[in-house]
Amino acid sequence: MFLTRRFYIVLAAIAAILASGVLFSPLFLLGKGLLVLLAVVLAADVVVLWSLPKVEVDRICSERFSLGDDNEVTLRLTNRSTLPLRLTLIDELPAQLQERHFSLSAKVGAGSVADVTYHVRPTMRGVYAFGHVLAYAATTIGLAERRHRCGEPCDVKVYPSYLMLRRLELMAATDNLMEMGVKKVRQIGNNTEFEQIRDYVQGDDYRTINWKASARRTHLMVNVYQDERAQQVFSVIDKGRLMQQSHEGMTLLDHAINASLVLSYVVVNRQDKAGIITFADHFGSFVPAERHSSQMQRILECLYGQQTTFGESDYSILTPNVNRLVGKRSFMMLYTNFTDFGSLSRQLPYLRLLNQRHRLLVVFFEDDELSSYVATDAHGGEEYYQHVIAEKLIYERRLIVSTLRQNGIFSLLTSPKRLSVDVINKYLEMKSRHLLV
Repeated sequence: MFLTRRFYIVLAAIAAILASGVLFSPLFLLGKGLLVLLAVVLAADVVVLWSLPKVEVDRICSERFSLGDDNEVTLRLTNRSTLPLRLTLIDELPAQLQERHFSLSAKVGAGSVADVTYHVRPTMRGVYAFGHVLAYAATTIGLAERRHRCGEPCDVKVYPSYLMLRRLELMAATDNLMEMGVKKVRQIGNNTEFEQIRDYVQGDDYRTINWKASARRTHLMVNVYQDERAQQVFSVIDKGRLMQQSHEGMTLLDHAINASLVLSYVVVNRQDKAGIITFADHFGSFVPAERHSSQMQRILECLYGQQTTFGESDYSILTPNVNRLVGKRSFMMLYTNFTDFGSLSRQLPYLRLLNQRHRLLVVFFEDDELSSYVATDAHGGEEYYQHVIAEKLIYERRLIVSTLRQNGIFSLLTSPKRLSVDVINKYLEMKSRHLLV
């Protein structure tokens, strides 16, 4: 049993009345009476609370959470007593959430059930351990409350952002992808993969008429083409120390993993093959590019276990392993983070070797905070100096883009919060221009 805030407020008011009795004696007698009344009501409240059946609280949530998204958790409250109750709920949240003052309030009628919902936004992959739910029950009087330890501890795995896949799938089904930022790209030129020959119907392009087949059949026949399919698209993820930089509570690695998962979904639905490659100071995971129904689950499980390292990324290990494991010319989308031109210069020879065998697109990140700082006005010599350094860092990132272009390597400089959409748009653009291989 615990005394509530209401009890202490009432007790403080009675104490003030008793103190006023020094100046006006009837108030002292009134205060004594009120103090006795408070003790009687408190005793009655405690007896009633102790006699009531235990409050039941069940935690309802998914077996896995989506990284960086708002995941719903519902607490189902069951009051089997004959009195309405006011509840203060404290759910023992996982340590990764770093939430130390979490509580919810709810009212449950007599013999009824109520639901209380809150959301959890995990910023790290892994296993999240929920503890018990502490329910502090109070009657309408509200001078005391009884603590009930409810619910069962449970573990929830946090996976890369699969909720984004569901939103993407829904938008694709309703043709509303532009709301997410995915652009409609105009197809350039004819499709390169022949599908079949069929009879000409009004509205067909005259340029697709097959004159030899038309001569044999004595009526017009046309060639039918389809989008190039079965192209291999690999998401190559750098897990080195530079990918530990944080943005909105998530590391750049986690942003890259979410983007890789979404891109793989789009690739598979475009009839191409999606695969995953990871590396740091050693070669990491490899998921061969496929497009069968279970490929997305394989990719999801692979991405779930990836972690950054404190070592320098070794591109000299990446290039020979990629060439050994991937025999067919493929599209490689490399997620990395070049902070200055010097970091690119050390890796450029290996990127050129990789680009000779495959089509390479290097994705690296803008610093939003740095850009926002440069946009502000400088005051004083020290701030001018800081602005010059910040502008130099931004210029070096643009120089990296220019240098990659000069070496025949495609690049994408983007913000972590726009990464998924920009990556999808870049893939669709390059596919429409037949630049994937």
